[in-house]
This record gives sequence, structure tokens and C-alpha cells, in this order.
Amino acid sequence: QVQLVESGGGLVQAGGSLRLSCAASGSIFSINGMGWYRQAPGKQRELVATISSGGKTGYTDSVKGRATISRDNDKKTVYLEMDILKPEDTAVYYCYSEVDSSGNHFHLRYWGQGTQVTVSS
Repeated sequence: QVQLVESGGGLVQAGGSLRLSCAASGSIFSINGMGWYRQAPGKQRELVATISSGGKTGYTDSVKGRATISRDNDKKTVYLEMDILKPEDTAVYYCYSEVDSSGNHFHLRYWGQGTQVTVSS
């Protein structure tokens, strides 16, 4: 079994910054892609940022230039730093990790529990 635990959410003023963390633990042989989604009230879940095992990153247009995704493979942790936060960034942020638990190169996607980010204007 694999668990992902998120931290770092909270209430932030517009223009501020935050850093989210997501640590994976449990039966992990290797981790492939990692990333973050978010879901605002009444909206569909939206992909925010991704990072491959090799460190290649991708961002949705609305956060480009304001967000940085990174990972620490030794700690099995993915991070999301966001600057110049806007009220429209308010959402529950979910991390994911694509985990191979047994070394057979079959990766399953596991999810964090979600962390609320609220940006006040």
C-alpha cells in the first residue's frame, strides 16, 4: 500500500506565496511521474503541474511563470511553489505519484488527500 500525505495549504493573501509538499510512503520500488491537480468549487479537477522521473516539468497556462514544481527522489516528495497568488488559485490541491510497488515496471497512480488553498483578495 502507498500513502501520499500533503501539507502546506492554508489562507494566503493575493500576491503572496505558498509551498505545498506531498510525501509518498509505503510499498515503493520506484516513482515515475508526479504532479498536482486542483479543484475549485463547482469546477472540474484541473491539472496544474507535472514532473517526470527525469525532472521534465509541465504547467497549465494559468500558472506558468508563477509556479515551480520540483521533486526530491530520496525523500519521495513532490513540491509545488506558487508565487503571485490570485483569488482564482483558490482550490483544493491534490498531488499524485505514479508508483511501481514491486519492480515490475507497472505503475499505479496514487493520490493525496487534498489540501485547501484559499487566496483572499
